[in-house]
Amino acid sequence: MGCAKNSVDSERLIGLLTAAGHTLVPGAEGAQVGVINTCAFIQDAVKENVDAILDLELLKERGKLEKIVVAGCIVNRYEAELRKELPSVDLWARAEEWDKIVNFLGDGAANCFSDTAHRGLLPENRPWSRYLKVGEGCDTFCSYCTIPLIRGRLRSAPVPRLVEEARELCATGARELCLVGQDLTAYGRDLYGKPAIGDLLTALDGALPPETWVRLLYLHPDRITRGFLDFLAETKTVLPYLDVPIQHVDDEILSAMNRAPASEHINDIFAYARAKNPFFTLRTTIMVGFPGETEQQFQRVLDFLEESELDRVGAFLYSPEEGTKAALLPDQVPDRVKEDRYDRLMTLQSRISRRRNELFLGRTLPVLVEEIDGENDLAWGRSYRDAPEVDGMVCLEAGGSLVPGAMVHATIADAAEHDLFAKPRV
Repeated sequence: MGCAKNSVDSERLIGLLTAAGHTLVPGAEGAQVGVINTCAFIQDAVKENVDAILDLELLKERGKLEKIVVAGCIVNRYEAELRKELPSVDLWARAEEWDKIVNFLGDGAANCFSDTAHRGLLPENRPWSRYLKVGEGCDTFCSYCTIPLIRGRLRSAPVPRLVEEARELCATGARELCLVGQDLTAYGRDLYGKPAIGDLLTALDGALPPETWVRLLYLHPDRITRGFLDFLAETKTVLPYLDVPIQHVDDEILSAMNRAPASEHINDIFAYARAKNPFFTLRTTIMVGFPGETEQQFQRVLDFLEESELDRVGAFLYSPEEGTKAALLPDQVPDRVKEDRYDRLMTLQSRISRRRNELFLGRTLPVLVEEIDGENDLAWGRSYRDAPEVDGMVCLEAGGSLVPGAMVHATIADAAEHDLFAKPRV
């Protein structure tokens, strides 16, 4: 359940359990043991995860499941309460306590980080597009965020280990590696005394096959510089794509979020990226309805989006989370106001996204094929502009004979708000 970082954790656990003799089955009804690796970032996620646990409890009551294991973030956050409410769960394991799960199932302890070759594959994940988690935890302490409460302080993985894992993923079919962490720009500060994302990218650039896509997800805007953007432009494998969750552009709101009041800096780095490359893809996340947000402050966000013309924008309504400073702030914004602002923002961004997509009409782009619709002779894939699961796709006409995981070149013939339509180049 939850984010891409959880997906990596789940794949490491699958690798360990498979090595210990267990077999992964397609669904819970065919299993002896049900294991849920949970998310607890916001209350909606907590509810979704509890509902999934209740589904397993029902299977156990019917005799279709022998044991239930609940692991991950929800245990870190709510273990005491959950133990009382969900007595049918046989084992509770905190995030990264994979050896505890292996021991419980009777096959001996193992260290999930000791051998990167032991990483498995979730059934819904694609072998040609994999996530590489560079670390865990966060030291930024944004006032609305539960990550430091759940996962703790920043803990980076060493460069050599990440390079080894990346090589293993490429050797098993990966064409795209999406680097994830709570904040990639902070990577290595705990290990090396300074941010080392540049060192990691340089090492990957020299170690991976030349046509590998390296995609950067989740970079804090405060630590992105013009020099870093210059560096990215010189690498062979890093895509001209950045996911920079700015959350807001009003300096007063940013300060209340415990983020630097850096609206000028945000404008500068986005403009600089586009000046270097007009087709550089920029993605961000906006929080709507943070406590105290006025209509004028929200309008600054809309003005920023109009001026910057970002390719991709995700927005979400502020959720007051237990244990965070923001939950105690006055002037909480009513839900109906949040929803109205969200709708206005997404309506505006849809128009902007279409304009950005139309820039690519007539251009030829590499496309990583994801799905085949043989009946309609179509294929669906992603260009460098499209991160897995969160961005648009490219629909390929006459693509029914293509192979998932292949890289093809296609000429863009039409554009919609989120997707492009193209013909594979013969």
